[in-house]
Amino acid sequence: MTDWIIQIITDLGYVGIFLVMLAESIFPPIPSELIIPFAGFAAANGDLNLYGVIATATFGAVVGMLPWYFAGRLFGLKRVRWLADRFGRIMAFNADEIDLAVSWFTRFGPIIVLFGRLMPIIRTLISIPAGLARMSLPMFLAASTVGALIWNTFLTLAGYILHEHYETIEVVLDPLTYIVLALVVVLYLLKVATWKPSKAPS
Repeated sequence: MTDWIIQIITDLGYVGIFLVMLAESIFPPIPSELIIPFAGFAAANGDLNLYGVIATATFGAVVGMLPWYFAGRLFGLKRVRWLADRFGRIMAFNADEIDLAVSWFTRFGPIIVLFGRLMPIIRTLISIPAGLARMSLPMFLAASTVGALIWNTFLTLAGYILHEHYETIEVVLDPLTYIVLALVVVLYLLKVATWKPSKAPS
């Protein structure tokens, strides 16, 4: 995957960064930890502009989050609650727990989205509950942009500073993706094992 990403950025420059970050936001298996450090390395070589890399990567990431956000809004909370109480053990949540999650999102949504953008796997999934909670689009975009900007700035500068040794970032951060994925799977299995139907009717 690394060679494919490097080839796209090498051949297409900013357009390649945008397209790969767009795909990364839609499909979690494509990690930004592989994409942005190389773009920072290219900026250090003078092939790309440092600020242009950060801006393009952030724009691509934010645009890529919108399909999941709108999917959550269009699918709707009512349908999710209905599914939760009929297929709840598979979903690992009942309707009461979904209502609780939505209430938390209503109160702390921007903070949750901002910090969620800094975590592998979570950065894509966080858009769905934001849509289900009908978080306002301007607020979602603002929180997503700030979170993506922080993450992309860190990775770009790391690649820029480390220069020829930008692969070191992948070695350090790539395991984090697997750790987060493992935690998500473990939490899901625990929820499945302890699932109970909601007390209130959907």
